[in-house]
Amino acid sequence: MRVVSTIRGGSRLKSISSGSVRSSGFKAGAALLALSLAGCAALGGKPAPLDTFELSAPSLEARAHSRRQILIAQPSALKALDSQNIVIKPSPRSIQYLKGAQWADRLPMIVQARLAETFQRSGSFTGVGKPGEGLAIDYQVIVEIRSFEVRVDGGEHAEVELFVRLLNDRNGEVRASKTFSAIAPVSGNGNQAYVGALDAAFGDAAGQIVRWTDTVI
Repeated sequence: MRVVSTIRGGSRLKSISSGSVRSSGFKAGAALLALSLAGCAALGGKPAPLDTFELSAPSLEARAHSRRQILIAQPSALKALDSQNIVIKPSPRSIQYLKGAQWADRLPMIVQARLAETFQRSGSFTGVGKPGEGLAIDYQVIVEIRSFEVRVDGGEHAEVELFVRLLNDRNGEVRASKTFSAIAPVSGNGNQAYVGALDAAFGDAAGQIVRWTDTVI
């Protein structure tokens, strides 16, 4: 898990000069506007910076070396997971977002990048790429993100569930499909601890996916 940066929000107020005004009524109006702007600046302020997080890619030892070239497609996900928000589930049917924290990009983009990196690190395949990189593809690894959350009901832990299909790019047939899941406990407090658990669970699931793909194609 990597903390990438902090992002600050906020708006800028432009100063207003009334200049030389002859009308006493206009002077009163300008003074009232200046007081309103000053009050907004004092009350609004800048929002707290957001902790911005990435995922890490696990290192795996290659079991075999295939001449196949594979493409990691961008994963699909429901809207709740297809964003920069970090999902917290206080109950099975309710969703909240981790306060003061966000992913460095939309979650499917990060999962795609780190899964591709995990495949590359394994050394099991001749070529591993993403769409637009110009590889002559044998198989596509198509992922659906079904769970990627921290559960806080009955013990805090991270849950990751990824459904994977291996699509033969030559004939459009699905060679195999499987669901991969992993759980990791939350150790400690704060945003770092929650994201650390998600990172550990993702690393476990990513390793399972690479090893399974290695045996199937």
